[in-house]
Amino acid sequence: METRIDATLVPPLGSVPLPRPQSQPTPPTGHTTSTAERGSFCLAVCTCGWSGPARRSRDLARKDAARHTTA
Repeated sequence: METRIDATLVPPLGSVPLPRPQSQPTPPTGHTTSTAERGSFCLAVCTCGWSGPARRSRDLARKDAARHTTA
């Protein structure tokens, strides 16, 4: 039995337009903090990439976030 493979022609690379670079989203100005749960721990996180230490107390994590935004 003969195996038949249908091939699709591909245009030459020079005829394909290059993708346009997408504009990078601008990071938010200021700091926006929130808390994140990880198991039995809670930690404060910020849009700038900062994260506080893991705490068992949500209140202490919120205080860490407040100290970060005022610093």
